[in-house]
Amino acid sequence: MQTDAIAAIVEQWKHERPDLDPAPMLVTGRLFRLADELDQRLRPPFQAAGLGRGDFDVLAALRRSGDPYALSAGELSRTVLVTTGAITKRVDRLEARGLVGRSVAETDSRGRLITLTAEGVDVADELIAVHLDNQRRLLSGLSADEQTQLAHLLERFASTLTPGDD
Repeated sequence: MQTDAIAAIVEQWKHERPDLDPAPMLVTGRLFRLADELDQRLRPPFQAAGLGRGDFDVLAALRRSGDPYALSAGELSRTVLVTTGAITKRVDRLEARGLVGRSVAETDSRGRLITLTAEGVDVADELIAVHLDNQRRLLSGLSADEQTQLAHLLERFASTLTPGDD
């Protein structure tokens, strides 16, 4: 097996600072590199559809919310994990394309709902299928058991990181 760049960095640190254990870099460094690489490889289908990945996140959140495919900006913000300001910018772009619409919430006249249009549902359905195929292809170097094990390990790792534990 060829040594990856992170393993080479760890070996350099072992040589230069033998008093330190650089082993955590084998996990965190690889996670950072993989996140960047995955981001680059997952973007093309969204770009081909004239969307940013964040735009797709909004469409997907609305689509998976179920009929009538409508959420408030606050609900979208919590689901997509970005600020309401970022949601507003994304919704503006999607509304200009006719993929979402805004309406007054029935329960609160001050509130606005963002709703997928019929075209938005079609785009979300098409892109999620392409996105999942792309993810499957990217993970194909791992067996199904390895993918399951990795998913569990990542879930476990994420659960150990409590917000504000710096």
